[in-house]
Amino acid sequence: VQLQASGGGLVQAGGSLRLSCAASGRTVSSYVMGWFRQAPGKEREFVAAISWNGGSTHYADRVKGRFTISRDNAKNTVYLQMNRLKPEDTSVYYCAVSTYYSVGYHLETAQYDYWGQGTQVTVSS
Repeated sequence: VQLQASGGGLVQAGGSLRLSCAASGRTVSSYVMGWFRQAPGKEREFVAAISWNGGSTHYADRVKGRFTISRDNAKNTVYLQMNRLKPEDTSVYYCAVSTYYSVGYHLETAQYDYWGQGTQVTVSS
């Protein structure tokens, strides 16, 4: 599976961005997909995850109510809509697929086996 993330950029605090992650090489419609982020000098952290059919979503507390994860299995793509962005959201954002699971709350990086290359999100104050 190859994952290509896009949609990052520079935005002012309070603004919005929509990240996309397109999978190729294999259909991912049966698997949990997630978004993580990593700021300089920090560990990669969980942001959001979605079950195989989009029926269940999970969010880190610090983004709950501001970010929305969704997926389009026909396009083999997962999205992350980010609203009311804050400077502390500045990070490289990574999408990931877990072929181990179809449902469930999976927030550890070790639970995901395919990763995209990351897209930079910078929020200015």
